[in-house]
Amino acid sequence: MRVDEDPVLRQSAGSRRPPYVVVRATITEVRSRAHGQLRTVRVRTPVLVVGTAKWATVRYGQHVDANGRLERADNGSEIAAMFSTRSPPRPVDEPPWWLRAAEQVRAGLRASVANEPEDVRGLVPALVMGDVSGVSSELNADFQTTGLTHLAAVSGTNLTLLLAFVLPVARLVGVRARGLTVVGGMTVVVFVVLARPQPSVLRAAAMGVVALLALTSGGGRRRAVRSLSVAVIVLLLLDTSLARSAGFALSVLATAGIVLLGPGWRDALARWLPGWLADAIACPLAAQLACTPVVAWISGEVSLVAVATNLLAAPAVGPATILGFVAAGVAMISTEAAQLVGWAAGWPARWIILVAREGADLPGAAGAWPATVVGVAVLTLLCVALVLGLHRILARPIAMIIAVVVLAVVVLRPAGSLGWPPDDWLLVACDVGQGDGLVLRAGEGTAVVVDTGPDPAAMDRCLKDLGIQRIPVVVLSHFHADHVGGLAGVLSDRQVGEIEVTPYFSPRAEYDRVVELAGQHGVEVRTAAYQEQRAVGQVSWTTLWPAKVPALPAADTSSATPSATPSVTPGAASSVTPGAASSVMPGATSSASSSDEGSPENNASVTMMVELSGLRILLTGDLEPESQRAVVATGADLRADVLKVPHHGSAQQDPGFIAAVDARLALISAGRDNDYGHPAPRTLDLLSHNALRIATTNVSGPLLITNTNNHLALTTRPAHRADEPTSGR
Repeated sequence: MRVDEDPVLRQSAGSRRPPYVVVRATITEVRSRAHGQLRTVRVRTPVLVVGTAKWATVRYGQHVDANGRLERADNGSEIAAMFSTRSPPRPVDEPPWWLRAAEQVRAGLRASVANEPEDVRGLVPALVMGDVSGVSSELNADFQTTGLTHLAAVSGTNLTLLLAFVLPVARLVGVRARGLTVVGGMTVVVFVVLARPQPSVLRAAAMGVVALLALTSGGGRRRAVRSLSVAVIVLLLLDTSLARSAGFALSVLATAGIVLLGPGWRDALARWLPGWLADAIACPLAAQLACTPVVAWISGEVSLVAVATNLLAAPAVGPATILGFVAAGVAMISTEAAQLVGWAAGWPARWIILVAREGADLPGAAGAWPATVVGVAVLTLLCVALVLGLHRILARPIAMIIAVVVLAVVVLRPAGSLGWPPDDWLLVACDVGQGDGLVLRAGEGTAVVVDTGPDPAAMDRCLKDLGIQRIPVVVLSHFHADHVGGLAGVLSDRQVGEIEVTPYFSPRAEYDRVVELAGQHGVEVRTAAYQEQRAVGQVSWTTLWPAKVPALPAADTSSATPSATPSVTPGAASSVTPGAASSVMPGATSSASSSDEGSPENNASVTMMVELSGLRILLTGDLEPESQRAVVATGADLRADVLKVPHHGSAQQDPGFIAAVDARLALISAGRDNDYGHPAPRTLDLLSHNALRIATTNVSGPLLITNTNNHLALTTRPAHRADEPTSGR
């Protein structure tokens, strides 16, 4: 097989399994043995490889041999099969010389900004070559909210800026006529090689050339439409999978908006604005309006600040990109000189980051929109209406001023997202993908948060939608990434009083990260105590578990010293361990398991009986059957109106525990198409057998509970697609 991307090392959320590698590849030859005969078949098939950590050494463009099992992929996937292997890859050759040279240039660019702040280190390579490996999830989420995602991905913008710099320089040194065409063609080839000749790069290059030709040459709209049509047809012939690619749709729509709508809108604005400002407004406005329906379908929201943020960021994009290219070239000669150029490139990148951060923090930066066929159809009709009437508004200064004022009022004082949430909401299970993120309403703008999901952006978005600004207590049931990974999103721009955690501080890396984050925000961390009763506003709860704490794995005990104090001082992670480290919870094991089921982390989940406005709500983290039985054995009153089903509805549930709770409503938080098969059919049957109404986030999106006039009710809305990335145009 040929390796088609850089390998990505992953750790299963909430798992004690060893890390694994995911990488895309193209299988070129399959050898299989049947009935004692070896059969060889030559193919050209895209697959997703899932292998051991040893696969992290493979390089883009390299050919490798491997033994493993092929399994058919889902019909909606862009790959034909999954290739699972436990054997290490056997390199057949090295990547071609031109790919090795490109990797040296990319490495030089990363080295040139190595001394810059984290966000700058990630953004400059993304602007220049689409290398998004260093872009943090928080910054990526801000870019999505503000419509700047196309800057942090390979897009036509990158190539257009490079050509706009190279061609004038070529003219200055005397290149003319066909020579300029040759220089432009060579620039396109170099860009494609540096950004990797993948389908997304090829389509971005094609769209960038089309947009540049349309804006800089004669021929009008007819030539632009012909060029765009030819580019689309050729790309589809080269790679038919682009026909169902959201990223390709965004590229085509953005380019079509620029070449078809941009010139007319620019001329309308130029009647009363300087030409350079008319250009700066018309291009992002046309691209954003053309892409809005597809973006809403992917992300479940509409950005209301995209045009403004693109306008503000635009002056810095060119300098950051060009200086980044220069830094990459200089790095081949001198790392010290390249770092000086990289430092210069970092300043315009800082401005782009500031625009994204501040824009995303505006109250109405993005409005939720139903990601349904009807919702997107309505939005498309609205966009068509704007296309038909916007020319008249842009040509009139007074109309434009009124429109800008109205938009500013909506952004700064949002009216809410289509009636969400209802005024009487009590509990929301946020749609955070494969994980838990629960919000208990304690008062106006105030809540208790239990677990934060795996993604800071998804959790932050949920809290913004609910209008939560103050969080007296964050409870982390246990330290698996699918329950604590989104903590940064909770702490962002909110008043957080304290973080209450399980007394079993494992996995150690996640525990240390939580303590570090808490220290950065000045938030106290304390451990939950068995049978402790607490109250915050209208929310009160009793901690029912853990009663005892399993011993830490041997790898962790060397870095921890037993402490009797129930509180943890942020920053002092190395001096604190679970209080009763020598006690072992019933049924739990202190050794690492090859399976998630029965893990001591899950079994040490903080379990809470919450009372809120007449409702009893049992929150269970990822309790496994052994601890479920132990909780029943404590004799606690487990009867509840609402049960948060343990471990995302996994197959490992104790029927006696479910019967003891005797709930009316079961909530399951799980990700769409997750790899774990959650919720398990066996668990759904068990819950149905106990006459529970069942609601799951992977089907219904965020789940909201009310209890008006003592009438328990469940409300849902179309979900933000937490498991699906938003593609840049």
